[in-house]
Amino acid sequence: MKFGKKNYWLYILPAILLIGTFVYVPIIQNFYFSLFKMNSYTDEKIFVGLSHYVRIFKDDVFYTSLKNNITYALISVICQVGLGTVLAILIESKLTGRLRNFYRNVLFMPSLISVTAVGLLWYFIYNPNVGMLNALLTKIGLENLTHAWLAEPNVAIYSIIAMSQWQYTGYIMVLILVAIQKIPQELFEAAEIDGANGIQKSLFVIIPNIKEMLLVTSVITVIGAFKLFTEIYVMTMGGPYNTTQVLGTYLYQSAFMFDEMGYASAIAVIIFTITFTASIIQIRMAKSGKG
Repeated sequence: MKFGKKNYWLYILPAILLIGTFVYVPIIQNFYFSLFKMNSYTDEKIFVGLSHYVRIFKDDVFYTSLKNNITYALISVICQVGLGTVLAILIESKLTGRLRNFYRNVLFMPSLISVTAVGLLWYFIYNPNVGMLNALLTKIGLENLTHAWLAEPNVAIYSIIAMSQWQYTGYIMVLILVAIQKIPQELFEAAEIDGANGIQKSLFVIIPNIKEMLLVTSVITVIGAFKLFTEIYVMTMGGPYNTTQVLGTYLYQSAFMFDEMGYASAIAVIIFTITFTASIIQIRMAKSGKG
């Protein structure tokens, strides 16, 4: 059988079937399940309409979870994309010399470690009694800055966020490095002829030419912030007093600890809606900036 231009759809049909089966069908099913009250011990489904959503928006834990996800997203965009861009520019500059590959590998290495392993590692670093962080602060005379990092309600979520920035900034940095390396050298040479210094080359040559990668990394970071689960689960399980709860752990506990599958499906719908909307807004903002 010959495939002509009119049969182009046959080439993409396998991909459409896979994506439809494993992405779009589960999304539609989840919307459907969110309208029912059900559990894992029976096939019975009781139609409750939008009552799960009404309950969610009256739940204080939901607002705490949402605030933590938004906080994580904002800090991650600033640290991972912002700091990652600065690090990428510095590594590609003449300042690093022969140590360029060394710095790149050292900064990228944390992202290769399992999230669970990193969570356990930092769990012990944050330990108030035998942890390295408090011991270091005490050693240098900053005892007043020591905390029970994962046990204090006002500190715990920021401790977890700090750990995540340490792990993922290097990954975003490498993505931006790739984009910088693709910039034609002629642009840098022209900037040097015009007398541009390192900061000016960064602002007027590098940044404009890596806008697409900055968009991609921002979308990855924001979506990752709303998919946050493992770090919280390993380090605090949402405690103390639900102050480190995020939408992912809120969903998990609703589904598998309290056996409210319909309610958990409604939470999943909200997570999907937030991430989808955030992605569309970022893409539209990027397009509007091109004009």
